[in-house]
Amino acid sequence: MENIYSINFFYDLLYIMFIVGLVVFISLYFVDAGYGKMRTEKWGPAMSNKAGWFLMEAPVFLVVLYLYFKSLPLYDGVTANVPYWVFFLLFEFHYFQRSFIFPFLLKGKGKMPFAIMILSFIWNVINGYIQGFWLFHLAPQFYPDLYTPDWVTTPQFIIGTVIFVIGWCINMHSDYVIRTLRKPGDTNHYLPKKGLYKYVTSANYLGEITEWLGFAILTWSLAGLLFFWFSCCNLVPRSNAIYKKYEEEFPDEFDRKKLKRIIPFIY
Repeated sequence: MENIYSINFFYDLLYIMFIVGLVVFISLYFVDAGYGKMRTEKWGPAMSNKAGWFLMEAPVFLVVLYLYFKSLPLYDGVTANVPYWVFFLLFEFHYFQRSFIFPFLLKGKGKMPFAIMILSFIWNVINGYIQGFWLFHLAPQFYPDLYTPDWVTTPQFIIGTVIFVIGWCINMHSDYVIRTLRKPGDTNHYLPKKGLYKYVTSANYLGEITEWLGFAILTWSLAGLLFFWFSCCNLVPRSNAIYKKYEEEFPDEFDRKKLKRIIPFIY
């Protein structure tokens, strides 16, 4: 088997990324990631938001696609079983939307720093490898009795799938609310108020971490847990920065609504 499929390399990388996630979590409470509302010139040269989102999200879709189809002839059709099929479709469904639809729905001429795009590109390649290699190579080779067709009847599969779908719906609706805040030609800033934005300022991030919590439960794996962990480490501090930005822009409305950052009624 090729070196990239080394089990030792996989687990070393997995544990390193857990630590990297912690570093990211701490760092983002001191340094705002310079894209979207937090973009500043200090992050250096920038590119089109649309191109940036496409270039940083598409790699994870392509890596997992490659690893899934490469696995099919290797493990006697094991990875064609229903659980593997569901893992693959849910993951790729999310990233197809994020790579090939979401960027082209963005309005305006916003910019994304090259540095942010490159860092996200690297994470997405690594994450695609970790998720795809675990699900479609390590699991069928070393744990062939784990994701059998009966896995679809387990509490993990059922609960995880439900949570994933709920998270996806929250994420999609929240993105729609943000996109429709302004009418064509309007350049004013508004506080989003629909959906879960009634309770938090980063409902889209709440949806995303809910998705990956569901995926971690659905796959019941360290790889899935890493994705949930890294999503929290990135998006929870980011939600704090957005909260402060909205608080500065809409102080009166903010006090009246008693909004939270990303978890309703809690944080």
